[in-house]
Amino acid sequence: MDNLPQRKSIRLKDWDYSTAGMYFITICTKDRKNLFWKNADKNKTEYRKISRIRVGAVHEPPENRLSSCGRIVDEIICELPEKFNIEINEYVIMPNHIHLLFTIKEERAIRESPLRGKRSVVSKAVGYLKMNSSKKIHYLMPEIDVWQRSYYDHIIRNEADYMEKAEYIANNPANWSTDIYYI
Repeated sequence: MDNLPQRKSIRLKDWDYSTAGMYFITICTKDRKNLFWKNADKNKTEYRKISRIRVGAVHEPPENRLSSCGRIVDEIICELPEKFNIEINEYVIMPNHIHLLFTIKEERAIRESPLRGKRSVVSKAVGYLKMNSSKKIHYLMPEIDVWQRSYYDHIIRNEADYMEKAEYIANNPANWSTDIYYI
């Protein structure tokens, strides 16, 4: 077992990901499968017309865009603030990935099992989202592996950084059909 390659952590060294502040997270589906929009593979050009699918709590998406898997992910995202004392600032559910921009409101003591290592609020929130959405999706489609391993994170450093990420989230649906990283 010592001969296995070690995965390199992409987390910022020495940063406590339970620290109050803002975080931008991207989570992709396994093998970039288009699970979250209806007909995403067939009508990519149709989605160029969409300026916002799901950004923040006030902007309701056209419900017919999200597939049953997408609606499950949306439901679990809406549970995160209550479970982890975070505020979802912006988010978008794309055909094969999601972007979340959220704030950890305050630092707080988190009870940990003595058998488990300490996990950050960011890690716990992402883990909760992936695990619970996977369970519900597997109930509908047992053969589907939903999420790729790990996730991308970015710590928001200032207002300009926030505005850049929020604009990216807002424009992501319209740009998806030409985004070489996700299609």
